[in-house]
Amino acid sequence: MEKNYSKIKADFGTHIRKLRDSKNYSLRKVASKCNLDNSNISKIENGKFNVQLSTIIELAKGLDEHPSKLLDYDFDLNND
Repeated sequence: MEKNYSKIKADFGTHIRKLRDSKNYSLRKVASKCNLDNSNISKIENGKFNVQLSTIIELAKGLDEHPSKLLDYDFDLNND
């Protein structure tokens, strides 16, 4: 089960990094626009942080996106 969550966290992090890169935002810029530290954003992008709903909302603020956009990507919940 933990293996599944590790893959999901990694995929989510990759998606967040792509969103950030598409806007040419630095980690610091995102952090300055929300209530997250740039080191935690880096951990999220590297799949090392278990994201909660409040974190998704803060990331959305920092990325100037609707929170639903952060979850709008392909991921496999059944990946073993």
